[in-house]
Order: sequence, then structure tokens, then C-alpha cells
Amino acid sequence: MSESESSQHESVLDTGAEQLGKTYAHALIAAAEKAGTTDQVISQLNSIVDDYLGSSPQLAAAFNSPRIDNVEKTRVIDRLFGSDFDPVLVKFLKVMADRDRLGHVGAVRKAALTIYDEQRGRVLAKVRTAVPLDDSLRQQISQKLGQAMQREVRLQEEVDADLIGGMIIRVGDTVFDNSVANRLDKMARKTRDGFSNQLLQKFNQLISE
Repeated sequence: MSESESSQHESVLDTGAEQLGKTYAHALIAAAEKAGTTDQVISQLNSIVDDYLGSSPQLAAAFNSPRIDNVEKTRVIDRLFGSDFDPVLVKFLKVMADRDRLGHVGAVRKAALTIYDEQRGRVLAKVRTAVPLDDSLRQQISQKLGQAMQREVRLQEEVDADLIGGMIIRVGDTVFDNSVANRLDKMARKTRDGFSNQLLQKFNQLISE
């Protein structure tokens, strides 16, 4: 297979996973809404993808492996999530296991968050910064963006060391770019609080422009 054919093949696979994610996400949210546990299901789905699969390549590989039969995958789901997680979500994971779809849990989470945001009139803001946001700065960014857009905002955070001294915020097709090309050695001479204050100042500039 040529490089071009390989790229096209991967694009088809990505599109298929995205569509599958949307289909399953609609089913999950419908079941959660019926049970009145949507907030909890979304929160726990995030935890499964980020805390369990994200921190355990072995578990992620097991979920995606055709060599592990569906009965064993169901046992794993029961052991890990059966007692502490919402029954709607646990049952949903078992259905995915039975249909050989557990490898697409990440795609389901992504689609479920989009549906969840749309239902609540919430907008997604993707924020890239050089260091992880602290709780105070995160709250101020959410609040100021929400006031500017007159909508509730959900932040999706990404750390990018090349953005030392600045941040990039994307809301839909709109990009607020105020990055500064300083290097990590300069960052080492700044305190965390000082850097947070600088980020907040730059954020205020972005919103006011």
C-alpha cells in the first residue's frame, strides 16, 4: 500500500470510528436521560477514558484486542466498574463488549460530550497553554469567556511548552492567538503564580480585543 493509499485508508477508518461514536453516544445519552443520571454518566465516562484507559495502556489494549473474548471483557468491566459506576454506563460498556466495539470508547466519549454540550447550550473552548492551568485561572477563564459569549463554557485544555508566555484559545472556527516565543529556560526563572498572572493578563487582552 502506497503512502497516499495508507493515508486514505486511515481517513476512512477515522470517519468510521467517528460515525460509530456518534451512534453509540446518542444511545448512551438517551438511556442516561431516561434514568435521570446523565451528568453522572458523562462524568464517569470521562473518568474511564482519562483515568483508566489513559493511564493504563494494558487496559486500553485489552479493550481493543480481538484476541480477548467478549466474555472476558465483560468480566473485566464488572471487576473494574460494576460496583462503583452507574448501572446505565456499565450495561452500555457490556453491550459494546458484546459487539466488539470497546476499542471505540474514546470516540463515544468525544461524541457524547458534543451532544451533551449541545443539549445544554454550552460551547467548547479549546485552551492551549505552556503549563497546566490552576483551578483559579481555569475558573476565571471559564467565567470571562462565558460572559463574553453569553453561554456556559466547557474548557478543553492542552499543554504546549512552545507557548511559553502566552495562550491560544479556539472557540469553533474562531482562534484567539497571543502566544509568545520564549524558551523554557526563561520560564524556569518565573514563579508559577507569576506565570499564572501573566496568562490571565494575556487572556484579558484577548477578550477585550
